[in-house]
Amino acid sequence: MRRTSPFDHLILILGSLLMILPVVVAFTTSTHEAADIHMNGLTFSLGGHFVETYEKVLSHQGGFTGKVTGLTMLTNSLILGIGFAVGKIVLSMLAAYAIVYFRFRAATLMFWIIFTTLLLPLEVRILPSYEVMHKLGLINTYTGLIVPLLASATGTFFFRQFFKSVPDEILEAARIDGAGPFKFFIDILVPLSRTMIAAMFIIMFVYGWNQYLWPMLMTNDESFYTLVRGIKQILVVWVGAQIPDYNEAFAMAVLAMVPPVLIVVIFQRWFIKGLTESDK
Repeated sequence: MRRTSPFDHLILILGSLLMILPVVVAFTTSTHEAADIHMNGLTFSLGGHFVETYEKVLSHQGGFTGKVTGLTMLTNSLILGIGFAVGKIVLSMLAAYAIVYFRFRAATLMFWIIFTTLLLPLEVRILPSYEVMHKLGLINTYTGLIVPLLASATGTFFFRQFFKSVPDEILEAARIDGAGPFKFFIDILVPLSRTMIAAMFIIMFVYGWNQYLWPMLMTNDESFYTLVRGIKQILVVWVGAQIPDYNEAFAMAVLAMVPPVLIVVIFQRWFIKGLTESDK
C-alpha cells in the first residue's frame, strides 16, 4: 500500500483552507456593524455584535411587509429541501423499480428518454412549468414550489444501477415466499437501499435548499421566502443614503450553510457507501 507523503497532506490542508476561508471571513464580518463593513470592507477580526446580529436575523420582523423573520425563511428552506429530497427519492425509486423489474419491451427506451432530460436545465422549462402552476392556482404554495421539480433523472439513474446489482436470487426467493411486487419493493428493496437513499437525500436536499430562481418565480408572498432569497432581499434596500445591512446578509449566508453542512457531516459515511455500492 502506498504511503501518504507530507506533500499530499500539505495539498489537502491548503485545499481545505481555500474552501473554509470564505466562510470564516463571512462569519467574522457578520459580527461587525453594517457601517463598519461599508467603510472597511471584509475583515478577519471578530466584532462585538455577534449575539445582536444573529438574534436580529432570526427573530426580527422585516421585509416590505414587516412580518417575515429569518426563522420563517429558515423553515421555508427546510420544507423546500426536505420536500425535494423525499419527493425525488420516492419518484426515482418507483421509476427505477418499474424499469428494472417489470421488464416491459420499452423499458430501456423509457430509461434513456428519462436520462436525456438531464440535458434540459430548469431554465428551459421554467416558463411552461410556471404557466401550469399559475393555471392550477398553486402560486405562493409549498405544492407549487416542490411538485413541478420532483422528477429526477439523476435519482432514477442511480437507483436503476443499484437495483440491477441486487441478485436475482433475492427476487426468486421473494416470489417463492408469495411476496407480490409491492411487498417485494417495500420489505426488501427499500431496506437494501438505505445507503443509496441516504446518498440521494444529501444530494437532493442540498439541491432544493440552494434553489433561488424557481422560488423567486413562484412566490411573491414574503411568508414563502427562503433563506437564499432573503439574502438578496437584504441587499436591495439601497435607498438614498441608507446602507444595506451587510452584517445581516453575511449572518444569513452563514446560517444558510449550517443545515446542508450538518446533513453532509451526519450522513457522510452513508453518502460515500451509497455511491460506491451502485457500482457493485
